[in-house]
Amino acid sequence: MPLKPVRKAVFPAAGLGTRFLPASKAIPKEMIPLVDKPVIQYGVEEALASGCEEIIIVTSRGKSAIEDHFDVSYELEKALEAKSKTALLKVVRHIASMAKLSYTRQSEAKGLGHAVLMARELVGDEPFAVVLPDDIIDAQVPCVKQMIDVYTATGGSVIATQVVEGKAISAYGVLDVTPVSGKWGGRLFEVKDLVEKPKLEDAPSNLAIIGRYILTPGIFDAIESTTPGALGELQLTDGMKLLLKKEKIYGYVFEGKRHDAGDKLGFLKATVELALQREDLGADFRAYLKTLEV
Repeated sequence: MPLKPVRKAVFPAAGLGTRFLPASKAIPKEMIPLVDKPVIQYGVEEALASGCEEIIIVTSRGKSAIEDHFDVSYELEKALEAKSKTALLKVVRHIASMAKLSYTRQSEAKGLGHAVLMARELVGDEPFAVVLPDDIIDAQVPCVKQMIDVYTATGGSVIATQVVEGKAISAYGVLDVTPVSGKWGGRLFEVKDLVEKPKLEDAPSNLAIIGRYILTPGIFDAIESTTPGALGELQLTDGMKLLLKKEKIYGYVFEGKRHDAGDKLGFLKATVELALQREDLGADFRAYLKTLEV
């Protein structure tokens, strides 16, 4: 039976965003702008550029700004049209028409696995991508597209991973793997186990789990079969450990640079680097940075 294509991408966006307080008290952290686009839009654009046709966003109370951002704003469009601001009008209209979006609610913060599980009815019986909005990945070939190519070749779920050296590995889920030979240039590994935030001396490798996944629909039953943690949360890592008993899972070291926009320092670095890439801002911003005494 031929593999079903990856057509849908799930965006867990129900978290409180406490690391960005006080800004995230009234504004969803996913809507905080990197240069002039909200964080979540970068991931949505990546998924669309990778061939996904439907975006599923898992939200919670207080996240209506996300829906408003991707919706039509008639008043704004009329105001821009009246002032002949055609370039901005084009941008605004593009955002409202860029994708087929669906929303589902996670009423309680019960972990990433639970957030993914909330999308089950909208995903259906087909493979799908999971994109964590905090991870901005700057890549010539979109990261999700790279992973879909791996899924198409292997038929197994795929976890994005990157090399993290030293004590920093303890902040991540970590993969226990064996290399896969072939055309992947040493970037593809078969996963034997997943360990959540191990001590440096206990880490099975230096391959950290990053916020991109291609998952088969078997993950839903696996998540439902996991035992909630001490806080009543269902973790995606635990679900994947159970899925691993039935299906192969692969770790893929993606080509590109990842920015952790969920961390204040990472957010600042991403802002600088993305601004420097802009044709309309890059040259002037670079000249300004050179005037700073640092």
